[in-house]
This record gives sequence, C-alpha cells and structure tokens, in this order.
Amino acid sequence: MQVLYARCAGLDVHCKTVSVCVSVCESPGRKRQKVRVFSTFTRDLLGMAEWLKEEQVTYVAMEATGVYWRPVWAVLEDQFEQMLVNPQHMKAVPGRKTDTKDCEWIADLLQHGLLKGSFVPPAPIQDLRDLTRYRAQLRQSQGRAANRIQKLPPQQNLWAVSGSGSRPSA
Repeated sequence: MQVLYARCAGLDVHCKTVSVCVSVCESPGRKRQKVRVFSTFTRDLLGMAEWLKEEQVTYVAMEATGVYWRPVWAVLEDQFEQMLVNPQHMKAVPGRKTDTKDCEWIADLLQHGLLKGSFVPPAPIQDLRDLTRYRAQLRQSQGRAANRIQKLPPQQNLWAVSGSGSRPSA
C-alpha cells in the first residue's frame, strides 16, 4: 500500500493513560515503530507532545473515547495535524485487544490514509456547545424539581384549604 504520511502517530486514549505509537517509514518496505505509554496528567501530555516533536511527527490520529480525547486534543492542537477517529471504523479487524496493538493499528491505518476523521469544531465553538448543553441540563433539572414539588401535596394527603375547609371533590 502507498504511504501517505512518512512520520505519524496513533494514539489510543483512555481515562488514565494514552498509548502512543510513532510510525516512521525510513525507506520503501522498511518501517520503524516506537510505542510509549503516557499518563493523562497535563505535564505528561506535554511530555508526550515533546516526544512527538522530537520524533518529527507531523500527523496524529486518536480514537474518540468518550470525552477522554479532549485534553489530549487541546495539548496537541496547534502543534500537529490531528484526526479524531470513531472507534467503530477501526475495530472491524479481530485480534487487536491491547492498547499497544490498538495504537500501532491506528498509526498503520493513518500512515496509509485509511482513516476518516470526525468533525471537531474550534475550541470557542466547543466551549459554547458545552455551555448550552449545561444550560439545557439545568433547565431539565429545574423542571424535574418543580414536578416533584407539585406531586408532593397529593402524595402526603395535603390539600390546599379552600373556603369551606374541605378537600376538593374528585
């Protein structure tokens, strides 16, 4: 297969770790891979970015795992061409169950141009989306609380006292 990116990296992102495989095509038919695992603390992610720069990586692909990819994306954003990939598009091949094999597989697919990236909006748009989603969650929570309050009096047999002092008729 044709190599599109001579120096690239595949990242398998999880909650506490990021497995990184740097894949370098040195000559036709010769490929070198280095794998390292980094913690997801900011200082470790910055160290990962420095390592990728030292390896002269230009393209990076990572799995979109929940929201765990977001800090990694933010650290690498202005330094590398990035691609966020849906895990379902890569998992069709059986037998790749470890993080090391996953990051190697991602790097290999990226190197040959076989990955399709997801749309990732710019950071200000991401922040605005987060804010509007949070506002919607607060409004839903407010509605649920109002409904619980309205249900309480009938459940506790507490009725509003009318002028006659009796319960409303059914």
